[in-house]
Amino acid sequence: MPLTNAEMATVERIVAAHMSSFPYQDEESLYLYDSSGSEPDEIVAGSTKMPLDPSRALPVIAHVLDAVTELHRALPGAQWHVHMDDLDVPWDENDGYVLPGMRDEGLATALDNP
Repeated sequence: MPLTNAEMATVERIVAAHMSSFPYQDEESLYLYDSSGSEPDEIVAGSTKMPLDPSRALPVIAHVLDAVTELHRALPGAQWHVHMDDLDVPWDENDGYVLPGMRDEGLATALDNP
């Protein structure tokens, strides 16, 4: 079932807010594909490109997964499949989409200072 106008407006608002707060203007943020003509049951699909700079990887991962978490919560009746390359990112009712260590400041510092 396609998104309603209200749902589409919510998706657009969430994506715009996350794009405007994205930490690196020279990196790719969450990009949603035009879903017309895609898979019959698909209502939202997108991607991002991970930065080549390891010190930027965790902030980008956290930001993108936060955006997808907000989208998931805004469209609760949808079936979601979130993955990074071949790694499925599990849904957690309390935390949303998270990966171990993605908010670990020590790990981020270590990546920033190899």
